[in-house]
Amino acid sequence: MVTPLKQPIVFELEGFDVPTGYGPFLFFLALFAYIVVLLGNGIVVSIIVMDKTLHRPMFVMVCHLVVCDLLGATAVLPRLMMHFLMGQKRIAYIPAITQGFCVHTYGVAVQTILGAMAYDRYVAVCDPLRYHAIMTSARLHALCALAWILALLLIAVLFSFHMNVLLCGQTIQHVYCSNRSILNLACAPTPMSNIYGLTMTWSVSTGIFIIIAFSYIRILSASVKQGRADRTVRTKAFQTCTPHLVVYVLYEIASLIIIVSLRFPSVTQNIRKFFSILFIIIPPAINPIIYGLVSKDLRASIIKHFSLHVCLKH
Repeated sequence: MVTPLKQPIVFELEGFDVPTGYGPFLFFLALFAYIVVLLGNGIVVSIIVMDKTLHRPMFVMVCHLVVCDLLGATAVLPRLMMHFLMGQKRIAYIPAITQGFCVHTYGVAVQTILGAMAYDRYVAVCDPLRYHAIMTSARLHALCALAWILALLLIAVLFSFHMNVLLCGQTIQHVYCSNRSILNLACAPTPMSNIYGLTMTWSVSTGIFIIIAFSYIRILSASVKQGRADRTVRTKAFQTCTPHLVVYVLYEIASLIIIVSLRFPSVTQNIRKFFSILFIIIPPAINPIIYGLVSKDLRASIIKHFSLHVCLKH
């Protein structure tokens, strides 16, 4: 008979199988990735806050997406750096639950925020004359709050299944803590958590996909119709919507890579863990570049502020 663990529980993260002498190199690699995430997203938020011409619904939602990206990266990368540099694998129960909660919130909030952004782009292109009447400040903030509340509630329910679960193991077979990796240590099966987790994941992913697909089908139809009369209208619509669509596709590709890697037994544990880390690093690192390069207004504002800064220094 397996004996349940006594409180306080301290877990041991399996982590990566790091070859001797490669720890410091991997530490600096993770540190560089974290700096890129912080710097890129920090610049985007700072420019949007400073430039009043960017205080528009699309860029307000970009700020919410930045907060979401920073939540995911900060939940994982600092502890991963400690693992590489000092071999630190131990994590207490509360920090483990907190890390898992943040990682899952990141995964769901990204989708809900992108769903809200799709609605904003739909109104902007398909009903431009009534855009400001529809996307009022109150409605904008309510939409963003709804995206966060939905994500937090769904994940709170997911982690509520941990309350009465007895754990009989201490080694988490992952690089970071997640709902499934912790419940794998339970003394007995947890079918309700499995059913809820799968249902929630499927419902959110499918629901957001339908919202975005519907929005872009309508946007494409409206752009083609308007473009017949004025080609610049169609060009502007594509420029406005491209960053959002690229970011959504990027997240979906990152998620798909993780799912596919889990389905092939030939893929080693280190490779699977590496893919799961990429999901935390790549989108947050690339998103600022996507919005900075593709969004004409944001790109112009970044260039203006940096040019002004250089001129003041000289």
